[in-house]
Amino acid sequence: MNVMETRLPGVKLLEPPVYGDHRGFFTESYNEKTARENGILHAFVQDNHSLSVEAGVLRGLHYQLQPKAQTKLVRVTAGAIYDVVVDIRRGSPTFGQWQGFILSAANKRQLLVPQGFAHGFCTLVPNCEVQYKVDALYAAEHDRGIAWNDPALGIDWPVSKPILSDKDAKHPVLAQAEINFVYEG
Repeated sequence: MNVMETRLPGVKLLEPPVYGDHRGFFTESYNEKTARENGILHAFVQDNHSLSVEAGVLRGLHYQLQPKAQTKLVRVTAGAIYDVVVDIRRGSPTFGQWQGFILSAANKRQLLVPQGFAHGFCTLVPNCEVQYKVDALYAAEHDRGIAWNDPALGIDWPVSKPILSDKDAKHPVLAQAEINFVYEG
């Protein structure tokens, strides 16, 4: 497995080996031993799967507060997305900075999103299926979000008028969001 560091410390882009022939392909989407050998020590406890029927669906930017914060391992099994992470750890040298990645069924890349980062994605084509592992169960009382179009973040989304849930349309900007993550360098 090829594990690439990103410009946001802790966020990793993973490329699992893919073995293909005239029948299709085979890949191990997750192997605990291989993950540990690459410094990914999270114990994942829940798998999530979403379908977005239309291109331009934007989900995010989501996170859960401590003590129910989640690390996510995100992959796309159908279609393609523009996946974004934002550092929301107070005191971090990259606080408020974001980075975007193309994840697709074709490239088989995965993104490790550690606790202390908000996460969201926008579908680039119809019928996108996103699957992700988390290391903490969903906790509605700790569920929070940041506005996808916060001008202070300046995220360069591939759409100007995304399809949003009612919840995602009402998130506050980062400066007004409830966050309790502290950078521990």
